[in-house]
Amino acid sequence: MTDRYTIHSQLEHLQSKYIGMGHPDTTKWEWLVNQHRDSYCSYLGHFDLLNYFAIAENKSKVHVRFNLMEKMLQPCNPLVNKTEEN
Repeated sequence: MTDRYTIHSQLEHLQSKYIGMGHPDTTKWEWLVNQHRDSYCSYLGHFDLLNYFAIAENKSKVHVRFNLMEKMLQPCNPLVNKTEEN
C-alpha cells in the first residue's frame, strides 16, 4: 500500500514540475498541443534538423525557422466544444 502511495506522490510531483506531463484532467487536445510544441521546439533547437528541413522543402533556413515558430502558436486545429455543434 505504501508503494502505491509513493508512486502516486512521485507522479504528482513530476506533473507539477513539468507542464508537458499532463494531469488527470488533461484533454486529448491539450496533450496533442504539448506534443506538437515540444517537437517544433526540438526541431528549432537542433541545427542539423533545421538544415535537413530546409533542404527537403527547398527553402531558406530562415523561412523554415519562421514557419516552425508560427506553427508553435497553434499547432493543432482550434478546440471545438461539442456542445456548440449540437
